[in-house]
Amino acid sequence: MPPLRTALLQSSGRPGSVDGGLRVLDEAAGRAAAAGAGLLVCPEMFLTGYAIGDAVDRLAETADGPGSAAVAEIAVRHGLAVLYGYPERDPAPASGALYNSAQLIGPDGARLANYRKTHLFGCFERTWFTPGEHPVVQAELAGLRIGIMICYDVEFPENVRAHALAGTDLLLVPTAQMHPFQFVAESMVPVRAFENQMYVAYVNRTGEEGAAGAGAEGAFEFVGLSCLAGPDGAVRVRAGRGEELLLGEVDGELLAASRAANPYLADRRPGLYTALG
Repeated sequence: MPPLRTALLQSSGRPGSVDGGLRVLDEAAGRAAAAGAGLLVCPEMFLTGYAIGDAVDRLAETADGPGSAAVAEIAVRHGLAVLYGYPERDPAPASGALYNSAQLIGPDGARLANYRKTHLFGCFERTWFTPGEHPVVQAELAGLRIGIMICYDVEFPENVRAHALAGTDLLLVPTAQMHPFQFVAESMVPVRAFENQMYVAYVNRTGEEGAAGAGAEGAFEFVGLSCLAGPDGAVRVRAGRGEELLLGEVDGELLAASRAANPYLADRRPGLYTALG
């Protein structure tokens, strides 16, 4: 099985403009496909922008909404899968719930998986979103088992371990990581990849966003530093602080060899952990 070339789009898109975000995505997808990528991963809330205040409700859509259709058209035209973040509206009319979600669209335009963020961070997210209830969401792509989380979720070791036990090979983590928490991208993400024997693609926003739209928390300063970390704990590619398109390889053979050499999962003693709540 050949490695899956994976593109990481470090960009904040065009906050407040879905059409603008789609144009950024289309251009990046073209460059990624030309470089041989089979998967393009975008940041958290890429489709609409993150700190957009009450525009969250106005721009939210169901998982099969017009934004999904537009992303599917881009995926098909460029022949690669796309993972993008967006505000999801519950399809039940009476619910009124909004979710901070990420959806994976296949290269044929099919909706492969939709994940709702389970651990909400800060006043902004808790004001607008309902937490998801399904920590492990997966799909199959190019012979790999793909898992999805969003930002803060990866900072809970139990979350990532649940993916490891479910067989996730490549964990996609669209994020909106802000100052002063850059140690997560720099240190925590590679450790998560190693201790769970998987690849982790951590894809961040960049620049300042929010101010008037961010409520009590003020403006957000996103730190970039997107990366693809391997099961050996090594960072294959790392972005700086600005907009960037990274390309890295997810190698199934290296993954199998690393798992054979590192017995973390085999040496677990679950009976000792029953006190963990």
